[in-house]
Amino acid sequence: MAVALRCFRHLPPLLYRSSLALTRGLPQAPAGCPALLLDGCRQRVHQVLLSRQLATKKAKGKGQSQAKVNISAALVEDIIDLEETSEDMQAVVEALKEDFSRNLSVRTSPGALDHVMVMTEDGKFPLNQLGQISQKSPQLIVVNMTSFPESTAAATKAIRDCGMNLNPEVDGTIIRVPVPKVTREHRESLAKLAKQSTNKSKEALRKVRSKSINQVKKSKSKVSEDTIWLLEKQIQQMADSAAAEMDKLLAAKTKELLG
Repeated sequence: MAVALRCFRHLPPLLYRSSLALTRGLPQAPAGCPALLLDGCRQRVHQVLLSRQLATKKAKGKGQSQAKVNISAALVEDIIDLEETSEDMQAVVEALKEDFSRNLSVRTSPGALDHVMVMTEDGKFPLNQLGQISQKSPQLIVVNMTSFPESTAAATKAIRDCGMNLNPEVDGTIIRVPVPKVTREHRESLAKLAKQSTNKSKEALRKVRSKSINQVKKSKSKVSEDTIWLLEKQIQQMADSAAAEMDKLLAAKTKELLG
């Protein structure tokens, strides 16, 4: 017991404070092998600290909610990079924000057409790299395709299919894009597109979650079931948080579009 307590003096202060509660469960080391005992101390403390973060399972009784899981990424870095998982999920949310800002506006402006992707024989290119976009009047946007006349038809199709309810008209290498009036029907159409975009983003989010959970399950032979359960729970909560943020974005965009 004396050797065990001396081992704890070499551990960080946080682990040392847990020593009294752990001494009974420490692995036994052969006489004269304090290093082995120290390793046992560290492993035991690591397990207890990780277990203390384990969320209480959802009670069967009504009105009781599940505690939030919050694992230290450093404790499980050899199993999964939680920070990378969080970044991947947040990237999906940011992509949805960008889509809402760029493509789902009540008022059509020249800037809204800048990043419409045009499929050409040489690949996909933003419309503003192929043609000169300008607004001639509040009701008319013009795309001059003189620099790439061979892509005029492809650009016209891309504008028509971009989801902004636009019906371009072609005159040689000039594409005229009448700006539709802001009708109730148009607003509702945009709100529907916002919902579709959100559903696609949630599907992308589910793929990130599934990939991370599968990575965790590969470590089942090396870590405890509690650790696996804890990690899966945290990843699910991270996904739920990102999905909730998407729902807020959708609600705000829908309110903006429908007025």
